[in-house]
Amino acid sequence: MSQHADPPRAAEEEPVFAAVRLGDRAALANALDAGMPATRVNAAGDSLVMLAAYHGRADCVALLLERGADADAVNAKGQHPLAGVCYKGDAAITALLLDAGASPEGSPAASRSPLMYAAMYNHAPVTRLLLEHDADWARRSPEGKTALDLAREMRAVHTIPLLEAATTR
Repeated sequence: MSQHADPPRAAEEEPVFAAVRLGDRAALANALDAGMPATRVNAAGDSLVMLAAYHGRADCVALLLERGADADAVNAKGQHPLAGVCYKGDAAITALLLDAGASPEGSPAASRSPLMYAAMYNHAPVTRLLLEHDADWARRSPEGKTALDLAREMRAVHTIPLLEAATTR
């Protein structure tokens, strides 16, 4: 996991962050071609890849990863791109991040893992991807609950069997 290597610049960079939120791949490509590092963060500490992932912009995530963005870069609040994507249930972006080397555990400092979010919100394809990338199904939240415990509490009928199968392997 890396820290933010490139400090944010002034307001001239805000348009590219807005473009990423909106999924404007062309504007992002132009900014990167003009020399903006793919690792750039904004004043809030969010990386371009974090914003693209959270807003469901798979094409922007792919471009950023191709250009050297860190799939494991946490923001200033300790949030990991994978956690937000798993909360939302975006399997395509989950796969992009995992294939680019993102830890399936997300931020070690986070109280819940990406698997916990995917499991409790019943996102079976994302849960399956995380388990295929060796996400720790036995990891516990601060309350002592595993992803399976959380899925059961939320009655996540599609993820419970996946987690039960993982615990018996």
